[in-house]
Amino acid sequence: MELTEKVVLITGASSGIGAALAREFARRGAAVALAARRLERLEALCEEIHANGGKAHSLPCDVTRDGELERAVAATVAAFGRLDIAVANAGFGVAAPLARLTLADYRRQFETNVFGALRTAQASLAELARSRGTLVFIGSVTGFLAPPNSSAYAMSKFAVRALAESLSGELASLGIAVVHVAPGFVVSEIRRVDNQGRLHEQAPDPIPAWLRMPTERAARKIVRAVARRRREVVITRHAKLAVFLSRHLPGLVAWLLRRSSGYRTEPGHKES
Repeated sequence: MELTEKVVLITGASSGIGAALAREFARRGAAVALAARRLERLEALCEEIHANGGKAHSLPCDVTRDGELERAVAATVAAFGRLDIAVANAGFGVAAPLARLTLADYRRQFETNVFGALRTAQASLAELARSRGTLVFIGSVTGFLAPPNSSAYAMSKFAVRALAESLSGELASLGIAVVHVAPGFVVSEIRRVDNQGRLHEQAPDPIPAWLRMPTERAARKIVRAVARRRREVVITRHAKLAVFLSRHLPGLVAWLLRRSSGYRTEPGHKES
């Protein structure tokens, strides 16, 4: 699919994969509508894209609030005339042992990661049917296997993967392609955000640098998959290996996960 003159709406576009996707789509000629809560970051990103000759529009949006995605879609169409690609990217991770989590923690996780993605799909459905466009869900390798101390996050990403798989067949008759993206470890803020969704700027990333794919490289791979309307793509070699092993050697994966303490804990907490 040629991306020049296509219109893309991206949620969670103020940082990380979302911001990198905005730059990459714009670089390939698409107009980008950037939705997130941190308006000042969106506006700075829009200015950057404009300075490089691209088209961008900032949209303050909280995916956990009913009606905000509908307004974001309407504003996108008002600004650019259509919608071709909707990227449900907004998300964060709740990480802690079960004994330390409450039902409110699980609800908060699902409200953003699952219902935020669902709101994006529902709000963009009519416009994507009109353009015979593409609906993109940014999931996680944790949607295939669930590390210890990550039950809330893994549950949410398994749900996103199930949503993408179901809608892939359901929306095909409307000409809408559904792309599920499962990144492994990518450079982003997600591991420095606590269970309340607050960013800890100074918190170290617990994942070694050699395991983290640069965000820009991940964005290039994701945009290429979206342009090809691929049903599913796993990003990073380590993630591909993990998914392969979970499918073909589940006992080994279960043993490895039991021996691990999870891929991260909440910023500010240290497991004993």
